Amino acid sequence: MTTIEEKFGKIVRQLREQQGHSQEGFASLAGVHRTYMSSIERGKVQVSIHVAQKLADALGMPLSKVFAQLEKLP
Repeated sequence: MTTIEEKFGKIVRQLREQQGHSQEGFASLAGVHRTYMSSIERGKVQVSIHVAQKLADALGMPLSKVFAQLEKLP
């Protein structure tokens, strides 16, 4: 069974890659450490709402749109 953390990480990674950001560059843009970004994308950490908002801001989209993508996953 896939956890919500894994689904969130998958969506963030997909959106980041669609925009052409490297993981390191995106982490810098979002204001998080590269290793933390890796943990997020692998679903290894529970992300606070504050960090989720920072990621959405770095993606240039509302957090609700990130969550909407999350809800589409099985």
